[in-house]
Amino acid sequence: MENKQIKINENIILSNDNPFVVIAGPCVIESEKHVLTLAENLKKLTSKFEIPFIFKASYDKANRSSYLSYRGPGVEKGLKILNKVKKELDLAIITDVHTEIQATMAAQVVDFLQIPAFLSRQTDLIKSCVVTGKPVNIKKGQFLAPEDMFNVIEKAKNFGGKKLSITERGFSFGYHNLVVDFRGLEIMKRIGYPIVFDVTHSVQLPGNNGIFSGGNREFVLPLSKAAIAIGIAALFLEVHDNPDKALSDSKTSINLKYFEQLISCIKVIDMVVKSKKV
Repeated sequence: MENKQIKINENIILSNDNPFVVIAGPCVIESEKHVLTLAENLKKLTSKFEIPFIFKASYDKANRSSYLSYRGPGVEKGLKILNKVKKELDLAIITDVHTEIQATMAAQVVDFLQIPAFLSRQTDLIKSCVVTGKPVNIKKGQFLAPEDMFNVIEKAKNFGGKKLSITERGFSFGYHNLVVDFRGLEIMKRIGYPIVFDVTHSVQLPGNNGIFSGGNREFVLPLSKAAIAIGIAALFLEVHDNPDKALSDSKTSINLKYFEQLISCIKVIDMVVKSKKV
């Protein structure tokens, strides 16, 4: 099947055949200053290696392990901050939406809407996202097999969705662990849409620390290498200037130094894979 392309803005096109795109940022908006500073640093690093970059951050983490966990500034304040990042730094922006109303609101600010994994089969949410006309990234639920995404994409297409991408973020067998079956990336590529690999969420250990999730960030680089070697459109990473102090996903987020080392390595693999047809 022919690989489709999704135009995010004038400079960024997602395709499994094109050079990979980096989608990166903090798990959640912690403050306006923090987001602006981090986005600026990420832009500098991706520009250094000439890698297309989309900034990500959530205004609300609606499925945290505990009611005590920090969720974010909320939709209205959060979108104002993301709009400032977009305007001041000239960056493409992606963010999660959880309801039909949020989809409409976020579409007025961001370039790319994202449906969280736990909501990947919510019909009304999928419809509300695609009817905005914005590109929509649908994360494969931790409870879905790769083949199940064929039905999800057909659902989105039925509502007029054309600019779609699919994200892998691991599969849950319970017992506080996620596993990535890399056959799934190849299976989902058969649908024809751009594939994104969310590597930092894939090394998460959901709820294994009681009221918050743990993780194994030491596996971020090897899993990234494996995914990029398959030939995908984008790599999704959560990055923080001080991961251990991050207000969300502190055990899986990576620091800026690690991020720089990773993208420099991954670019080489991506260039080799996409320059040769095996």
